Formats: sequence, structure tokens, C-alpha cells
Amino acid sequence: MEEKLSTFAKSTTPSPIQQLSYLAQRSNAINLAEGFPDFPAPSHLKNAAVSAINSDFNQYRHVQGICDHVAKNMKNIHGLDVDPITDIVICCGQTEAFAAAMFALLDQGDEVIVIDPSYETYESCIRMAGGVPVFVSLDPPYWTLNPEKLMKVCTSKTKAIVLNSPHNPTGKVFGLDELDIIAETCRKQDCLAVTDEVYEHITYDNEKHISLASLPGMQERTIITSSLSKTYCVTGWRIGWAIAPICIADAIRNIHIRLTDSAPAPFQEAALTALLSPPKYYESLKEDFESRRDFVVEMLSGVGFQVEFKPQGSFFIFAELPNDYEHCDIDFVEELIKQAGVVAVPGCGFFHSKHPPDGYQRRYIRFAFCKSSQTLIAAHRKISALLNSAGRLKLFLAEKGPDT
Repeated sequence: MEEKLSTFAKSTTPSPIQQLSYLAQRSNAINLAEGFPDFPAPSHLKNAAVSAINSDFNQYRHVQGICDHVAKNMKNIHGLDVDPITDIVICCGQTEAFAAAMFALLDQGDEVIVIDPSYETYESCIRMAGGVPVFVSLDPPYWTLNPEKLMKVCTSKTKAIVLNSPHNPTGKVFGLDELDIIAETCRKQDCLAVTDEVYEHITYDNEKHISLASLPGMQERTIITSSLSKTYCVTGWRIGWAIAPICIADAIRNIHIRLTDSAPAPFQEAALTALLSPPKYYESLKEDFESRRDFVVEMLSGVGFQVEFKPQGSFFIFAELPNDYEHCDIDFVEELIKQAGVVAVPGCGFFHSKHPPDGYQRRYIRFAFCKSSQTLIAAHRKISALLNSAGRLKLFLAEKGPDT
């Protein structure tokens, strides 16, 4: 029956991250592959969801209050005037919001610039919508954006530039200088920007997330996508949104209705509680994740990984393999699973450019640190023991894990 499949379906392969996550579940391995917390969601959010279910918010529903609070946050944090009635679309997570945006924008053959390394969903959504992804590589080890590289890939077919900041997989937070480069490129090319800002509240070391839409002349040409998933540790709730100029928001809304009709009703109700969280919640969130980041950076550095770039945001570390490890990222991940019972993601899955930085695409491993103290300590011991038993590196054991 394969001949009955579409060309796109035939060319689409399983998600490596999902496959690794399933493997971790089946083999009872420690999962540092997929970016979801393994500790409980905040109690006040769970209580709100249970209350919504018991109050029978279980049918198709649009909760306007989410849009009202998102608009208020955009004004307070980024100075953006967003109409909550016309400019915001509630979707089933950021992934659907991004996909709907691609369907709303792209005709066959339109080009979309994606900054590489990049999350796997972007390429698939662009291709599914008939577009052509064009990749521009960041320069390691600090993952800087070269303006000449960006301009070189722009053509008359360029429809949009995708920006993910804070960035998955590297943890980079794009600063104002680089955002200015992207904004200027959009203005010169008369193209749009589509941003993924799901880690907007998870930044470290006094770094601050700046929305590209807040730069001069960019709100009218930017589609912002985000969600509850990361900020509120509820990746399974699937409540996200797109913020866009009214005509684009209308198109995204129409596509969303034809794709899924409605985001989960009780979780929309609970989203109101999440969006009203006090400032202390966000401060605690940053402190908790920063503690976990520091623990994993120290752990990986201690067993020989090269962590020249300390994540500025998100909850991933993109670490380069030890100098004396002679094999590639896939070999390491396979050995890590078989010998230590720990799952991480080989970096090659995030590189799509035809001309990636020499050697780097096979030397990086992504580790998710949005895990409990117990999980991270156990992973530390297993990784350290594996590398030490192979005679490659000095054993390093931490006396204290991150705060729970």
C-alpha cells in the first residue's frame, strides 16, 4: 500500500527525539533526550485543571480570557499593542501554531530561512506546506549569526525567516545586535518573521528575552508562536498561541479550526490560572532551572565534555564530545543507552545545512536538564562510570545535586 502514500508522507521519517524517548520508556532508561519535566506540575495549575473538568468544561471551547492575558503580557513585557480579539489564535500547542502559520503563508516553492542547528519540526512543517527550507548556519562554539551568511541565502523567493530564541538545541538567547540583523534583513527583503518563543521566561545570568516583534517596523511583519508547555511545566496540555497581524491571524485561525477545531477545553480554563501566576513564580522557575543547568554543565565538563557555551536560556545543553572520544555523536548515544541506560540526542539531527561547520555536526550531544534532582544525579553517576570504565576520562562525582 506504500504507493498510495503522498510524496511527503513517503519522505517523512520518524522523529529521532520521539523514538529515543520511547526507547527510554521501554527500557526504563534515564531520559535526557526529550524536553519534558519528570517532576510534578505546579499544584495550583493541576487543581485548576481538575476543577475545570469537574465543572464540565469538556466540550469545544474558546476561552477569550487567555488572549486577554497574553495581550496584557505582551504589552507589559515587550511594549507591544496586541488586540486580544483579532490578533491572537489559541492552538494545540506551539507546534500546531507554527504549522498553521506555515499553511497560512506559503505557496508551492516559497522559501523559508531557518537558522541552524534547529528543531526538527520547522523543516517538516515548511515542506508540508509546500515551502522550501533554506538553512543558514550559526557559527560555533558561541553560535553567532553571521550577517553575510544570512544575506547570501536570501532570494526573491524568500517568504519568511524562522527565529527560535531562547534557542533549542544550543540554549542561545539572541541579543539585540543579532535581532537587528534579522529585522533589517526582513525589511530589505520585504519578508516576514515567524518566531518560536516557548522558552521566553526561561533565561539565565541576567539575560533577557527580547521579542523580535518589538523592534522598529517588525510587529506588522512578525508571527509570534508560543505556549504554556515550558514555562508552566505542562508539555502534555497542548495549549499554545499565535500572535499576528489581523489578516494573518484570521488565516491561522481558519486553518486551526480545520485542523483540530479546538484546543483542550479544561486546560484552556486552567491556562487562565497559569497566566495569572505571580512574579515570584517566574523568579523561582529561573532559579530552579539555572541550578539544574549549572549542575549538568559541571557534570559534563567534569567527565570531559567541552561546554564552551553555557546555555543562556531554554533547558538544553549542546555539549561537544570529549576530545579523546574518537567516534561520532550517534556512536556515543548508542553506547550511552546500551552501557549506561541513559538517553540523549545526537546533535546531527539538528543540523540541516548543506554546509554545516566543519566537523561540528557529528560532535555534539543535546542533554535536557528539565529533570528532577534525583534523575540528574543518577544520570551523572551513570555517564561518569561509563566514560571512566572505558579508560577515557577521569571519574567525576558531585557531592550535591541541584535543588528540587
